[in-house]
Amino acid sequence: MEFTKMHGLGNDFIMVNGFEETISDPNQLAEAICDRNFGVGSDGLVLILPSEQEDADFRMRIFNPDGSEPEMCGNATRCFGKYLYDRNLTEKTELRIETLAGMILPELIIEKDQVKAVRVDMGEPGLSSDEIPITGINKEKVIKEKLKVVDEEYEITAVSMGNPHTVIFVDDIEEFPVAEVGPKIEEHQRFPERTNVEFIEVINRSEIKMRVWERGAGITLACGTGACGSTVASVLNNYVDKEVKVHLLGGDLIIKWAENNHVYMTGPAEEVFVGEWKK
Repeated sequence: MEFTKMHGLGNDFIMVNGFEETISDPNQLAEAICDRNFGVGSDGLVLILPSEQEDADFRMRIFNPDGSEPEMCGNATRCFGKYLYDRNLTEKTELRIETLAGMILPELIIEKDQVKAVRVDMGEPGLSSDEIPITGINKEKVIKEKLKVVDEEYEITAVSMGNPHTVIFVDDIEEFPVAEVGPKIEEHQRFPERTNVEFIEVINRSEIKMRVWERGAGITLACGTGACGSTVASVLNNYVDKEVKVHLLGGDLIIKWAENNHVYMTGPAEEVFVGEWKK
């Protein structure tokens, strides 16, 4: 099986062309191939597939290193768009990609026939407790909700970007124990579908720092949907304006919550290498 290793700001993925390869058990394959010691190593396995929907160009499926299948992934979407263009699978620069979170619309920014960046229409954020989902409340917006975690209490703002995000604002992101708190919130009983967890330090009205604990993957260098959800949460708390530079461990994303209520993410995608999986 041929694969391509790609990354978006260090959030890395193994891309497999489902037009040419048949994957009988993608959940099991993801666990094996994403393993950083015994496999290729990545934050997820991405399958490029034909779509059965007439209004979609392609279908994207993504699997976490633990074998679970999230609804979608923003950084993977940028890699997906670059993969298609670089391999002449499409000549379009504006694509419609079918995901479990609905239709995602990446726009390829081309310079000298190269994909310099990808701008993705991530759709409208879900703000109600049912959309996220979170139990124990029935609210149109989940802002500054108290969440008891063992012996600690955290103030959370929750947003769905097609997948669940729980945002916590901290004073010093470098000192905060992300690896300790993240998994406790991901698995918290109030999140029936588990949750991604973002920890945010607000720098000013147009910049935030973000660290993420991803559902099914743990700490990653970047998370596109997390950056979108965190920007929305920061706006809801009146910490930032509606266009923000999000500083992640792997680099920066530009996120805009536009007047049409859609969230737009702009950032790079890079190819690392091509290989062959023999197991």
